[in-house]
Amino acid sequence: MGRPDPTEVPPRVSGQTGGLQPSAAWRVLVVESDTEDAELLVRGLQRHSHHVERVDSGMAALRVLDDFDLLLLDLELPDLDGLEVCRRVRSAGSVPVIAVTSRGTELDRVLGLQAGADDYLVKPYGFRELLARMDAVMRRVQVQHPATRVISHGALSIDTAARQVSLDGRQIEVTRKEFDLLHLLASHPDAVVPRNRIMQQVWGDVWSRRTVDTHVSSLRHKLGSSEWIITVRGVGFQLGRA
Repeated sequence: MGRPDPTEVPPRVSGQTGGLQPSAAWRVLVVESDTEDAELLVRGLQRHSHHVERVDSGMAALRVLDDFDLLLLDLELPDLDGLEVCRRVRSAGSVPVIAVTSRGTELDRVLGLQAGADDYLVKPYGFRELLARMDAVMRRVQVQHPATRVISHGALSIDTAARQVSLDGRQIEVTRKEFDLLHLLASHPDAVVPRNRIMQQVWGDVWSRRTVDTHVSSLRHKLGSSEWIITVRGVGFQLGRA
């Protein structure tokens, strides 16, 4: 299997970017069965301040999907074909996926993009190109919330562009879906958001009734009070104020 060119990483680390601008820090999941490829990629991304974790199978990736902002997905996996993983990721939500693979024919690229990949990069590739493609994909994702950059609601602050939540100035770690749910409620602070709208807007076509309840319960725990999210029985949920 081809690998990223490791000679491209040190110049960025030493501060000689060669025109490459520093990117934002994201939670990146590397889905790669080749240990050497994975370690090289993880180290390079960590040097650029990204929070990076690695799994070596498609099923493992699907289990932790909601905890990350971006997936770097090899299509050669031991359990599921990478194209099937792409399809399941896309049906489960909006987490962006960059296919990073040795499959390099035009048909491979077409199939990857049709399966739901947001971009497609063939090994061996340049590390600077990978960073640029990550930036481009995440810019497109962030355009989905083009309105108010920061939503403030009492002590609660939601930074739309950075996808960060803080309470009394203290950052609260939330998953991608938890952020989307809280952002939706905070965007309509004086209204009850119907459960069906939450299901469709946050989870798309793949959800269960317990999915919403589980995420609401988790957010209440992380925010330290059940009063931050009010249940309106038979209708939906509303942002409260603890």
